Amino acid sequence: MISTSDFKNGMTILYDNQLYRILYFQHVKPGKGGAFVRTKLKDLNTGATIDKTFRAGEKMEQAILETKKMQYLYKDRFYNFMDTKTYEQVQLSEKLLEEQKDYLLENMEIMLVFYKSRPISIELPIAIETKVVKTEPGLKGDTVSSSFKPAEIETGAKIMVPLFIDNGDVIKVDTRTGSYITRVSG
Repeated sequence: MISTSDFKNGMTILYDNQLYRILYFQHVKPGKGGAFVRTKLKDLNTGATIDKTFRAGEKMEQAILETKKMQYLYKDRFYNFMDTKTYEQVQLSEKLLEEQKDYLLENMEIMLVFYKSRPISIELPIAIETKVVKTEPGLKGDTVSSSFKPAEIETGAKIMVPLFIDNGDVIKVDTRTGSYITRVSG
């Protein structure tokens, strides 16, 4: 059991028999009345985000998660992953992956997060290298620019890239924000 004073961003808790990840929390001590903790929680089953207020010192169970290194294989009706040690395969639904599916490349190694042997989410690398498959033609000489244009990467995700990026360029993309980092080759 943990107390609200032990909360940390990213921590997973069991509340009302549901699994939640703490996205944000704030301890509040008003002038009148008791202290409380304001939180923003993400339901790991439905993906919904809720705001919840707890009394200071309230106790709840911390969910212990297990992670396994897995390799992304392919997508059919599901996203298919393989354990790199046991070769056991796991299928995940598109709903479970949310926007993370936009940065999955075949043969990519990721961390699959389990709760009581049930997969609940994946952890992508912070940055991936991917090829630009569709964008407007690049501008010669415009190598430093604060102007951006839309581009589609090989996973099908649409991101904003600088004007000098062209079709076929390999770029580095931040998987947390979906933003362009740098050109790797061109």
